[in-house]
Amino acid sequence: MRKFTSKFTALLLAGMLLLGLLPLMAQAAEPVKLTMGSWRSDDVAQVSELMAKYKEMTGVEIVFEPTVPNQYNPTLELQLKNGTGPDLMYARSYAVGQKLYEAGYFMPLDDVAGLEANFPAAALDGWRAADGKMFAVPYAAVSQITYYNKGMFAENGWEVPKTFEELLTLAQAIKDKGIEPFANGIASDWDILECVFLGMLPNYVGGIDERAKYEAGEKKMNDEAFLKALTDYAALTKFFPDGFESIGNEDGPALLGLGRAAMFIDGSWTVGMFNEYEDLDVGYFAIPAPEGNTPGLCFHTDMGIAGNTATKHPEEVKAFLSWLATPEGANTAASYLPGGFYPMINNPAELTDEKAKEIQALGEGKVLDSRFIWSKLVDMYTVMVDQLNLIARGETTPEAAAEVFAAEQAKALGQ
Repeated sequence: MRKFTSKFTALLLAGMLLLGLLPLMAQAAEPVKLTMGSWRSDDVAQVSELMAKYKEMTGVEIVFEPTVPNQYNPTLELQLKNGTGPDLMYARSYAVGQKLYEAGYFMPLDDVAGLEANFPAAALDGWRAADGKMFAVPYAAVSQITYYNKGMFAENGWEVPKTFEELLTLAQAIKDKGIEPFANGIASDWDILECVFLGMLPNYVGGIDERAKYEAGEKKMNDEAFLKALTDYAALTKFFPDGFESIGNEDGPALLGLGRAAMFIDGSWTVGMFNEYEDLDVGYFAIPAPEGNTPGLCFHTDMGIAGNTATKHPEEVKAFLSWLATPEGANTAASYLPGGFYPMINNPAELTDEKAKEIQALGEGKVLDSRFIWSKLVDMYTVMVDQLNLIARGETTPEAAAEVFAAEQAKALGQ
């Protein structure tokens, strides 16, 4: 009886042990599934194809879960605070992304092989924290440019302007024809700063070295260069459409595409939206510098990809980021980027999209820099949008706005 009891007990224990191991065995057998957050809700098709490619290579599934662009920052921060954030996520460059890293939400990537060697310093700068560590792998850059209706220009004998003064003269000629010169408005409350004014600014203040002087407080945002930029911006707004106060960024492509406007200042990311207008032959030119100034272009380090420190799959997350930091990974990812987004890795693959190549070529020979306030002065964002809107409505002057900018600059720098 004792022998039987002993065997029965052994079998019972073995059974219990097996039952305890079954969930672990099932978990081990299940393929890893990661999630990726993003503000690029327009890119579901392209990114899903890229993730399918990655799954073919590794067996790891990554589900793309984008958020409405203007809700991404607060939504992501709330998710991370609540422990419900995605495993991987698009990271804003400079101060906005660094804030999440310093809060402990983004993985430090100092152990990702090849990251420092495979990307230029200008690309790495956007996602390098104050402690010197990288918190995201650079993914794509964008530029701020002017779209124009090539057929309309040819029909009227209009030429692409080479200086800002020529741009204003052209705008008046277009207006005299009864056509809206620009398709821009201020209803979206972001593009007037990000696309228009910050797109203009490298033509007035120069590149990264000069920007650093403003960030250090050595130069003030009411100096001659800044006041000239605001004065030219004020002149430009006189050629916005009637009712521009209610025109949002999403309205611009239609105004240009339907022939109601001749030009539209926006980001390179919008280029694909013009494909739906069969009668539109769209062209591109850089926002021109005023006569005598060195031409510049806002080429912004826009999208990085970060890993969540709270992920349940840190090895798989780090593996994806390590792959993205290799020439093979970065160029594979770049082949799935929508038009108007540009890889930042050294020696990227040749672009195949002709429109994207034309836009990329606009930066040749120009001073390039990211959006002026992104690195150190992003706390000025709302104030700058408000002042630019007031200028456009004729409710303040460039001189008064410059004084507000300078005061806010001093506040942001603690001076």
